[in-house]
Amino acid sequence: MKIESIAISKKKGTRKKQVDQASLLEDHGIEGDAHAGPWHRQVSFLASESIQKAREQGLDVTFGDFAENIATSGIDWLKVPIGTKINLGDAAKVEITQIGKVCHNKCAIYYMAGDCIMPREGIFARVLQGGVIHCGDSVQID
Repeated sequence: MKIESIAISKKKGTRKKQVDQASLLEDHGIEGDAHAGPWHRQVSFLASESIQKAREQGLDVTFGDFAENIATSGIDWLKVPIGTKINLGDAAKVEITQIGKVCHNKCAIYYMAGDCIMPREGIFARVLQGGVIHCGDSVQID
């Protein structure tokens, strides 16, 4: 289980840009990301397998296109219960706070990709312990 991609954006509801590393800040989120702040959805996760499945269904998408912060491989996020603690890399730790979300309006991602899988398959967490994460870092369920 590992981090395949890290992505951030300046605005909510838009595609995120891939980066090689990011700083997770305790009880805030990813430094420089629009979704960071004092709430329960500080960091978003999506399985890289879900992105690949969207590609196989004909969508022209890549990492960050669904506005996920972290894409992982080897984890079925829909089977990870709320309250589960996840270790990222050497130091960072998050707690799962929400599975899926309600989209009240179709965002730029929906119109760009033709669908958005985050409402169905996205997972959200708050940062319990900060640290720097890198693409390729391990992901461990506590």
